[in-house]
Amino acid sequence: MPMDRKKFQLGDVVEMKKGHPCGTNAWKVIRMGMDIRMKCTGCGHSVLLPRTRFEKRLRKVLIPADPPVE
Repeated sequence: MPMDRKKFQLGDVVEMKKGHPCGTNAWKVIRMGMDIRMKCTGCGHSVLLPRTRFEKRLRKVLIPADPPVE
């Protein structure tokens, strides 16, 4: 039974399982590929994670980059 991949895209603000030491748990996705680079919305620190580790630690998308038009 395959797991559903979490949906996220460039520019999304996401919540991770572990918070950043600055006290914020919101990150903006600024680069996508084999690795995901995200920037802390609190202090601006940038972190690069392998895609698999990012997907395991992703809790939810807080603010989508492009809200769907309905």
